[in-house]
Amino acid sequence: MSHKKKLRSQEWFGGNDKMGFVHRSWLRNQGYPDDYFRGRPVIGICNTWSELTPCNGHLRDIAEVVKKGVLEAGGVPFEFPVMSLGETIMRPTTMLFRNLASMDVEESIRANPLDGIILLTGCDKTTPSLIMGACSVDLPTLVVPGGPMLNGKFRGGEIGSGSFNWQIKAKKDTEEFTDEDFLEAEICAARSAGHCNTMGTASTMATMAETLGLTLPGASSIPAVDARKKAMAQLSGRRIVEMVKNDLKLSDILVREAFENAIVVNAAVGGSTNFIIHLQAIAGRMGVPLELEDFDRIGRHVPLLVNLMPSGKYLMEDYFYAGGLGVVMNELGDLLHGQLMTANGRHLADNYVNARCYNREVIVSRDQPLNPAAGIAVLKGNLCENGAVIKPSAATPKLMQHRGKAVVFESMEDYHARIDEPDLDIDADSVIVLKGVGPKGYPGMPEVGNVDLPRKLTLQGVKDMVRISDGRMSGTAYGTVVLHVSPESTIGGTLALVQDGDEIELDVERRMLQLHVSDEELAARRANWQAPDPMATRGYVRIYLDHVEQADRGADLDVLVGKSGAKVDRDLH
Repeated sequence: MSHKKKLRSQEWFGGNDKMGFVHRSWLRNQGYPDDYFRGRPVIGICNTWSELTPCNGHLRDIAEVVKKGVLEAGGVPFEFPVMSLGETIMRPTTMLFRNLASMDVEESIRANPLDGIILLTGCDKTTPSLIMGACSVDLPTLVVPGGPMLNGKFRGGEIGSGSFNWQIKAKKDTEEFTDEDFLEAEICAARSAGHCNTMGTASTMATMAETLGLTLPGASSIPAVDARKKAMAQLSGRRIVEMVKNDLKLSDILVREAFENAIVVNAAVGGSTNFIIHLQAIAGRMGVPLELEDFDRIGRHVPLLVNLMPSGKYLMEDYFYAGGLGVVMNELGDLLHGQLMTANGRHLADNYVNARCYNREVIVSRDQPLNPAAGIAVLKGNLCENGAVIKPSAATPKLMQHRGKAVVFESMEDYHARIDEPDLDIDADSVIVLKGVGPKGYPGMPEVGNVDLPRKLTLQGVKDMVRISDGRMSGTAYGTVVLHVSPESTIGGTLALVQDGDEIELDVERRMLQLHVSDEELAARRANWQAPDPMATRGYVRIYLDHVEQADRGADLDVLVGKSGAKVDRDLH
């Protein structure tokens, strides 16, 4: 893959004509020397820094370090902003805007004189959205993850960012936590720059990027404030210049086997269920066939090797000190396609031959796994004709085979209004069913699937129940929660027809989710069902509603599926 062709940036800067004059002269107002425009590789640094995205708040500093590496390698760095998705701040959900951010990335790259791309990522959706957008252009591209924050410290113990959130209601109800207690925990939970320090979606996405071969080895788990993060960023700046010279593009790395590797590793680290919906969207942008069933078939018998919240005990800082992803890669061994090309120009397996484990409490050996089969399970049945998912490693074992009466909430508003009513007809064996939170329903498919249990049951000591919805849940969450039910209720999937008292059977071992209502009764209910009014009539949300695919296809916009490559359209000035 030696680089013979003219640099893409020279389509802008190389001409001694009117437009060459325009493209160069306006940039000179920043004080750039002439050799910036005379054949040096131009590297775009795609930055999701924003003060409204706290997980990415340090990326302005990281960008400067990347620039240093680019310059050292003979490239020219140009930083540019794209839409930043702050998981903890944005409403109604960042998932509504993942595809919009990917469009921002794609068109920003395509429209500008860039030869290679550095993606600065961190918070949950910033990683997949940037990769999706870059895939649609297919230039040499390298991901620099922002890294997790340090462990939270609370009253002599560890507190995981995100996972503690899901305990707040129960702690108030059963442990008599006061407002002062929660203020102290709030201050202790996020004590440094970086994204969530659990194996939530942000860490899962960083792990995914490294496993796919899109980062330098070891980049995914370095804490945001560790000096080694800056060193890795500088080395990434150097490496992207070499990738341009060798014309090592995303399509050379993101082959089908790379996606299979990502599925295996996600199971081994106890990664987020959101992994499925994002990896499918990335595969769709590359034109790589990837079905929902592949996640179960490939990951089903992969052992859980990483003891991190929410599936375990420890946090990302501990994982890094224990040896990080390289140890996991070596343990998995023959379960991976080790001969795939990665961004550093070496094969995947060769990148981790020197990895060593320094804490077997955090990363266990393959012959002594925490769970012998930890992959995300894909369910089928009349309640989810196109599939649903559940994360066994975060669920209660005794509920993995369960039959109970449905308690139905038609929307999040309905849930909030009634869940704590003293006379709500619900017990520990009931199945909570939440509708209207799928891709079109909310809209945007929010992380609400792991809804809190009713207060009257938590006071009785109930800690988990089967919950079913067409929404998602945070990667930091846990529980026996069935997610991504497809087709969603808002477009008339069977979930829309469930009524209070209906019997629902969950059998994870058999990969089955069944509504025990006759076909005749369901047909009668369907005849009386009416689709809700669209959630928007204008703007991006209307476009989203018109074009978003269902969860089992990755919830991308149908018009964005499939890559088109980095074209330079005719200059019409």
